[in-house]
This record gives sequence, C-alpha cells and structure tokens, in this order.
Amino acid sequence: MLHVISDAVFAQHDTGLTHVEGPERWRVADQALRTIEKLGFLAPRLATVEEIRRVHPERHLAQLDRLCAEGGGAVDADTVASRESSQVMRLAAGAAVQSVELAVAGEAAFALGRPPGHHASLDRAMGFCFLNNAAIAVRHAQALGIRKVAVLDWDVHHGNGTEAIFSEDPEVLYVSTHQQGIFPHTGAAEDVGTGAAAGTTVNIPLPPRTGDQGFKLVFDELIGPIVEAFAPELIVVSAGYDAHWRDPLGGMRLSATGFAELAARVTAWAHALCGGRLALVLEGGYDLEALAASITATAAAVLGLPVPADAPGPAVGPERDIQQRLAQIREIQARWWPVPSHG
Repeated sequence: MLHVISDAVFAQHDTGLTHVEGPERWRVADQALRTIEKLGFLAPRLATVEEIRRVHPERHLAQLDRLCAEGGGAVDADTVASRESSQVMRLAAGAAVQSVELAVAGEAAFALGRPPGHHASLDRAMGFCFLNNAAIAVRHAQALGIRKVAVLDWDVHHGNGTEAIFSEDPEVLYVSTHQQGIFPHTGAAEDVGTGAAAGTTVNIPLPPRTGDQGFKLVFDELIGPIVEAFAPELIVVSAGYDAHWRDPLGGMRLSATGFAELAARVTAWAHALCGGRLALVLEGGYDLEALAASITATAAAVLGLPVPADAPGPAVGPERDIQQRLAQIREIQARWWPVPSHG
C-alpha cells in the first residue's frame, strides 16, 4: 500500500489569485490520487516545534508566525503567506514527518502538502517555500534511528535549501536533477558537499529538453550506481513535477510516463537497499493537468500498477548533449563513487 497524507487544509495557504503556487495544485493532486485503488489516505498532523527546530532556528519560525499573525504578506516577490499559512506550513512539515514515520515502519508514503519546501534554507524563506519539509522529515528519521538517508530531488529547480542544510552531513546523500541556468541559479556540478561530507552532494544540472530518455540515462548510469554504493536505510524523494513538458516554469520535457519510470526505479532501489523504506514529499509542479497526470503516474508506479498513458513531450534535445553532461559529472563524482569517467 501507498499511504497519502492529505487534507483540504492545504488549500488554506492563500498566495493570491494569480500565483502559480495556488490551492488548486493541492485540489487536483488530491482528486487525481483518489481515483487509484490501494491508496490509504491519512490526515496530517502539526510538526512540533522540536521537529522543526532540528532544521530551522527558532527565530525563523518566529518571523514566519509574526508575518502570518499580522495578516500575511510577501517575504519576496515570489514567496507569499496569508494569515492561515503559519498553521498550514506546520501541517505540510508534519505530513512529511508522518511520511518518514510510515516509511521507517516499512510502508511507502506520499506527503501531499503545500507550501513546498526545498528552497527554504535554515533561516530564509524563498521560492514559494517557508519550511524545508523534506529536511525536517530527514532529521526526524535520523532521530528515529535511521543512520543513512538518500534524498532524491527531481524538481526542475535545484533544491538549494536542502543542499545547504545537509552539505556538511556525510550521512545524508543529496542528489538533485535540475535544469541548468534557471532559478535559483545554484546547484553546480562542482558543488559536492564540504569536509567529511564531500561527495554526498550530487548536483546534476541538465540542459533544457532532456526528456524521458535523457532522464532514464541519468538515473540508470549515474544516480543508480551512486545510491547503491551509498546504501541508504531510507529514501526520501523531493517530488516536484515542474520538469513536465507542459509546465510553465521549466523546459525539461518529461512526460507523466517519464515520471512513472523514475518512480519505478526509485521504488526498486528502496526495496533492494532499504527494506522498501520510501517517502515522497510534494514540491513543485504548476500546470494543473500535468501535475494530476504525473502524480497519478508516480503513485501507480510505486504500487506496481499499470501507468495511464501520457503523450510524450515535444521534440527533445540530442542524446549527445546528455552524454556529454554525464561524462562531466562522472569525472567529478568518480572520486567518491563507482561512476567511471570513461562512461
């Protein structure tokens, strides 16, 4: 079974009528998932202050609470809160915490919360994100006794907050596939973590129009061997769907079927390496039709069910561009992982 942690409260985070990260994202995702059998739906709980403070200092939480108590407002041009957002962001973090609790118990889970989280750093909200839900979940898993966690981030944007939070932790492998040259303009392949954690950050900036086949190459030839060598006890996916070809914020041209293939690979790794411990946490995805199709395909793949057909994206870039990028990243990562630079 796949447990989905979801509730209408996630529609109460009001970002304004024209904001792409709006309540309809949750509504279409929730409705789409309810068409699939073998899903168990659970209500989220609030993340505790202790759980949040494992990642964010108390002053960060206090600033967000004060903003919301005063009626909400903009942290920056993209990151907008309403009066209700303080409660909702705690529930989104709590849903992520629940997802790893279920995963640690051997049950796959998907936290369908919003606002998203992977751009939120220790003390800064940005990029639609206020609390780093996935990072809070990882720290909770560690508190439960899980020693090694792999975080796979397939959002079209680099998870700069997640990378910063774990850049010095050798027990957390952070792997990000993201479109090069777009917000937040971080995630260079040369950024590999620091000190004892060198090598546990794997940034894979990819050219536009990478498409389904390009992502399969990346997962099969680079990410898979690294995850296997790291041997995690839990896999957490920052599951963003803005790499879909319909999405207005990216140009990676994945299809819903492509997301299903990624989810099937990650599920297989979880079963092979860590007893099926798999938690997914919703991040981006801003075309509603694409989000519904992609998240449905992901859930079906995790469950081993037939995946609904989806039209492929428009023409993608030449495979040689992907192979060249893979060769560059192999050259960097071969110092730590079994990814020979000759490809």
